[in-house]
Amino acid sequence: MKPRGNDVEKIRALIVDDEPLAREGIRMRLEQAPDIEVIGECANGREAVAVIQREVPDLVFLDIQMPRMDGFGVIEAVGVKRMPQVIFVTAYDEHALRAFEVSALDYLLKPIDGARFFEALERARNRIRGNNLEAISERLRQMMATLKAERKYIERLSIKSGKSGRIIFLDVDEITWIEAADNYVQVHAGRELHLLHATMNSLESKLDPDKFLRVHRSAIVNLGRIKELHPLFHGEYQIVLRDGTQLTSGRGYRENLQKLLSNL
Repeated sequence: MKPRGNDVEKIRALIVDDEPLAREGIRMRLEQAPDIEVIGECANGREAVAVIQREVPDLVFLDIQMPRMDGFGVIEAVGVKRMPQVIFVTAYDEHALRAFEVSALDYLLKPIDGARFFEALERARNRIRGNNLEAISERLRQMMATLKAERKYIERLSIKSGKSGRIIFLDVDEITWIEAADNYVQVHAGRELHLLHATMNSLESKLDPDKFLRVHRSAIVNLGRIKELHPLFHGEYQIVLRDGTQLTSGRGYRENLQKLLSNL
């Protein structure tokens, strides 16, 4: 926490949620706590990562379900040891709730109950003022390990083929890359091309992030099929796959590729 002149040191809080009404509700409750200073609001995970790294808040209210980069993606991008105290906000993720309970981390269910909100805030306040940062990091690390160990990702896709209604079962390891096509996605598997009624966001959440990477709002690639990366401008890359396909990463997804490169 950073001093504010002669005032009592305030806890600097960041609100991260893709729903404007949810952010407003959290901010209004925090305004009732004189020892809390809201330093900003973020509407998506990538913005949150940048603000956390730059402003180093003491406390983050972090929504789990956000498009492109969810709450867990924010933690992975920032790093467990660099994350502030977190109060998670969720609508329905039962699997995540079990992980929070095991790790004794705070979470709030939407719609947020006022009494529950201030109970979680008081616990966060005590942990922050007690300077127990190592214990906070360890709880967060345990939770992320639990989620990673228990989360199940799909191993194959079922795809309806044309008007015949024939169902094709495709092992995800056969997928080269996936591209957006309006309300569908096109699944490239070797020389085969399959049309699947799904969104990129929903499919991304079902694929193992250790095997597949979102590199553009319209492209997900199989990491095992990447042959070369050529740096371009502003953190973008030309991605060459083993079958010769060339893709260009999106600027908004450069953190994903940087994370990949850091593991090499």
